[in-house]
Amino acid sequence: MALKRTVTGTSNAKIILIGDHSVVYHQPAIALPLPSVTTRVNLTSTKVGQQLNSRYFDGPLTEMGQNLSGTAKLIQTLLNRFDATEVPFEMTIASDLPAERGMGSSAAVAVAVTRAMYQFFDRPLNRELLLATAAIAEKITHGHPSGIDAATVSSHAPIWFIPGHESLQIPFNLPGYLVIADSGVKGQTGKAVAAVARRKTTMPQTTNEQIETLGHLTTETRATLASADLDRLGTILTAAQHELKGLGVSSPELDKLTHVACANGALGAKLTGGGMGGCLISLCADWETTQRVQQALTDAGATQTWIEAFETEEEH
Repeated sequence: MALKRTVTGTSNAKIILIGDHSVVYHQPAIALPLPSVTTRVNLTSTKVGQQLNSRYFDGPLTEMGQNLSGTAKLIQTLLNRFDATEVPFEMTIASDLPAERGMGSSAAVAVAVTRAMYQFFDRPLNRELLLATAAIAEKITHGHPSGIDAATVSSHAPIWFIPGHESLQIPFNLPGYLVIADSGVKGQTGKAVAAVARRKTTMPQTTNEQIETLGHLTTETRATLASADLDRLGTILTAAQHELKGLGVSSPELDKLTHVACANGALGAKLTGGGMGGCLISLCADWETTQRVQQALTDAGATQTWIEAFETEEEH
């Protein structure tokens, strides 16, 4: 088997645009790929050994620690699949994605590793096989992953997602920009999901209404994404933040930063992901506003910011 000398597999970050938390209760969610924030996996054939270089570990594959057990299992499964357990190579994982910020860091690594290895061993890879393969690592990392992360970090189009149903890439026709900002506090998805579940038991009617409202806002967002109504989308995002705050999954830092974004001209802003920390997103109509909002968020304590042009081509 003639192996290519060096290949690269890539993927990108993702954010939940809307539907955070309500998606746990079978409401839809929309996730958005962030093509400017990427993960790259380089695979190079070597004379001897199987070596990994990454931000968490440098050394032989056989010595990868528990924190990388999902990636280790994925690589081993693929080497078995390709009958290549003895083939020597060096793998380097480089990622712009911060860990534990709701941006799909582990799924991005799984997708990029899968793409690199299929390329390296010159095997065909379609989308269905890619997502099924990435799930090998995600099941170890997250227990019962919904699949939305892998579906989005491997896509160029927004993903419409309902648990238990197939995820769909949806049309997208919007100008404008998103400013994503890290609140500086690690997101606490597990704690936030548990808090909503408790609230559902103690205050069922109010909580169910909030979850259903988030579902309706998500459905409305899908139509808005296709129709280029930026102002309406901003209003929807802010309405969603109001419901999420009501569910108890925001944080003082997120509340402050969403307020700062809107005070500086953003059309709308909300937390993204599990909440109780992590990131927020704010929607801006033009480049000047985008820069002003980004600067204001940084001044107000955001530890890192990213800008994504809110336009994407549909995937072919």
